[in-house]
Amino acid sequence: MRVFIIAGEPSGDKLGAALMEGLQTLVPDVVFDGIGGAGMSEAGLQSRFPMEEISIMGISEILSQYRHLKTRIAETADQIVQTRPDVLITIDLPEFSLRVAKLVKAKSQIRCVHYVAPTVWAWRAGRAAKMARHIDQVLALFPFEPPYMEAVGMRCDFVGHPVVTDVQASVEEAHAFRTEHSFGEAPVALVLPGSRRGEVSRLAPIFGEALAPVLQAHPDLKIVIPAAAPVEELVRNAVADWSCTPLIIRSEDKAQKRAAFKAADVALAASGTVSLELAAAGTPMVIAYDMSWLSRQVIGRMLKVDTVTLVNLVSETRAVPEFIGADCIPERIAGGLNELLSNPTPQTQAMQNTMVRLGQGGEAPGIRAAKAVLSGLSHSGKTH
Repeated sequence: MRVFIIAGEPSGDKLGAALMEGLQTLVPDVVFDGIGGAGMSEAGLQSRFPMEEISIMGISEILSQYRHLKTRIAETADQIVQTRPDVLITIDLPEFSLRVAKLVKAKSQIRCVHYVAPTVWAWRAGRAAKMARHIDQVLALFPFEPPYMEAVGMRCDFVGHPVVTDVQASVEEAHAFRTEHSFGEAPVALVLPGSRRGEVSRLAPIFGEALAPVLQAHPDLKIVIPAAAPVEELVRNAVADWSCTPLIIRSEDKAQKRAAFKAADVALAASGTVSLELAAAGTPMVIAYDMSWLSRQVIGRMLKVDTVTLVNLVSETRAVPEFIGADCIPERIAGGLNELLSNPTPQTQAMQNTMVRLGQGGEAPGIRAAKAVLSGLSHSGKTH
């Protein structure tokens, strides 16, 4: 069995490596070709070129690299058509992946599988119909996504979310973290203002203002900020005028970060997949996010859901308070945090349900994804 597989960023590389390992378990003689990072290389892929070449986000970045990206898209599609794998698997990164799949379908009947469904349930529903022109099957991370893909003619399999396989810190490791930083039995709040420079610049001042009245009500509260290396200096500068001195830890120190998540009593976080990481650690949270005025107007008109927090969506509750856009106001966020510190238990069941619904306790997502790919090939007339 020959598989051409493409990932263009670290999260996709992680999904790709798990899927490759799943396929190797089920089909020992499987052969891989494609593009990936360190995780996929460890799983046996010799990447045709460094994944970082296509790991580009943002309109200005894409425009500046447009000619090179277009060349790589065409080259990759030609290589796939020439080598004629049994299946092409593209992972997220739609700007690159779906353009490759479109070219491949125009010149061949190679089965195309896309891993990670677009968020058509939230906005821009038309993306699913466009994908269906050249994607045969979608592997979905969330259990509510398949109907949206199936409605436009694509097979869609829910295969579970990788967060359910993430290693969690033990109670002992959480206690050691508290001891190391002299926190004792004081309440601990994680503050996560995002991983991108724009997010940190916009949210850190708002979060700092929101924490001031919370610290007045809970003077022994300890603040911990996990910061990724590219924004660490920005975070340190942003918190310099806060009414407290937070402990800043490196996100790249995985053990320290896991221990902080487990040790925390509550969290204030930017919207995103971090809500699932917090749920996996059992840390109750308040979610807050804001964007530019123009983005707020455009996205606000396009948004089709009344919550953007994944824990709320997966658990089918509104247990996690969120303050988005015009509601991202320090006073309101502070009220949410104070209420959560007083009574964190209502979120417990929602977080547990979220993890179960994402596949916790069942087969690993990599195996489920591999089985879905093989099932799709079998039903399309190819068997292995």
